[in-house]
Amino acid sequence: MVEEKHLLAYKCKKCGQLHYPFRMRCKKCGNLSQFQFDTVPLPNNGKIVTFTYAYNLPGDFAVQKLGLAIVELENGMKVTGQLKTANPKIGKTVHGKIEVVRNEGFNERYGIVFY
Repeated sequence: MVEEKHLLAYKCKKCGQLHYPFRMRCKKCGNLSQFQFDTVPLPNNGKIVTFTYAYNLPGDFAVQKLGLAIVELENGMKVTGQLKTANPKIGKTVHGKIEVVRNEGFNERYGIVFY
């Protein structure tokens, strides 16, 4: 059985503030210790805040255009990810999955893709 990957946020142990992506210092209380953050899974579902398409991509992308979106997740955090949904609209509900988003030689790069 293949385990589903999850997008992780970093929760400050001192004040509880969530961060994504990882930050060296808590943006709320200023806590500076990298070992003072717990990882917590983020929700997979959210709504599109804004989106765009990139057309001039580097050669190691296997697509001619790449959809990108900022999505507000169910917990209120906003994340950027690839967009692979038909007829995207601001406010549309999408579901995110962690997938390979780019291959660099034999190195697979993972990211979130919204459908």
